[in-house]
Amino acid sequence: MAVLRVGLLGIGMMGRHHARVLREIEGVELVAIADVGGDKFGVARELPVLPNVDALIDAGIDLAVVAVPTRFHEEPALKLASAGVHTLIEKPIADTVEAGQRIVEAFSSAGLVGAVGHIERFNPALQQLRRRLEAGELGSVYQIQTRRQGPFPSRIADVGVGKDLASHDIDLTSWVAQSEYESLFANVAFKSGREHEDLIAITGRLESGVVVNHLINWLSPLKERITIVTGERGTFVADTGTSDLTFHANGTVPAEWERIAAFRGVSEGDVTRFAFPKPEPLRTQHEAFRDAVLGKPSDIVTLTQGLRTLQVVEAALAGARTNSVVKPEGVSIPQNS
Repeated sequence: MAVLRVGLLGIGMMGRHHARVLREIEGVELVAIADVGGDKFGVARELPVLPNVDALIDAGIDLAVVAVPTRFHEEPALKLASAGVHTLIEKPIADTVEAGQRIVEAFSSAGLVGAVGHIERFNPALQQLRRRLEAGELGSVYQIQTRRQGPFPSRIADVGVGKDLASHDIDLTSWVAQSEYESLFANVAFKSGREHEDLIAITGRLESGVVVNHLINWLSPLKERITIVTGERGTFVADTGTSDLTFHANGTVPAEWERIAAFRGVSEGDVTRFAFPKPEPLRTQHEAFRDAVLGKPSDIVTLTQGLRTLQVVEAALAGARTNSVVKPEGVSIPQNS
């Protein structure tokens, strides 16, 4: 396998994990690191900490990882595209749709591989769920619910919970269901004294007719990362915090108590907790990006898909401001493109 020279921009809370994984996988070599804030986590080791993306490019890299705060994504991404460097950008793609569109156009014009780090797609529980839905194990899908809540992470200062966390749920929902958002309605709350929202509740419908609900906040001491898919034959529950997948089947034994039978649409059946390999999602994501750069089949989150997710988030936030149902702007983008 050819060895690709990798540069990493940003070695903060997320960047330090990128550095660790990039040193572990085959076919890539971490050769340069840049961070204007220095190396507070001590991840650079033998590598000097460069001051900016220009110095990173001068190190002669084949691909780059951008792991700086969201509002700083556009400038280095455009410079990397101009320099001919394939790039993985942490989610969301940018802080505005306009910035995201410029990034998409730059990499497309240069003929480069670009990807967005929507890491939940690579969670083993969700990958198992996607395969089982494609195999028809649930039958028709009726509803997808997600809950993503927990304490406020002090490292997030430039965006609200919508762009930081809801983007995970919007991307994974479209990907799992293989359908785009047709319409949505959202409510937000500002409880922490910050300029950005710290709670968002979204309800909507996909183009396939699947009903979706998302509850996301930075206000709960209870940390949850749950995706629930209900359909014709039962319900899948994916816990992406533990990478567990459980199936609650509809029962085949009719209820004998008349009062219960009269009020229940389905009965409780068997519950199955699946066993499967659980590789680290970040490692799987980097291997997929490496393969895409090498021209191999790879299910990366493309820049275009990342832009579509941002469009949906911004539509939800706009709808919350006007208390209205909205339709995300932009073209429909198949999730397997």
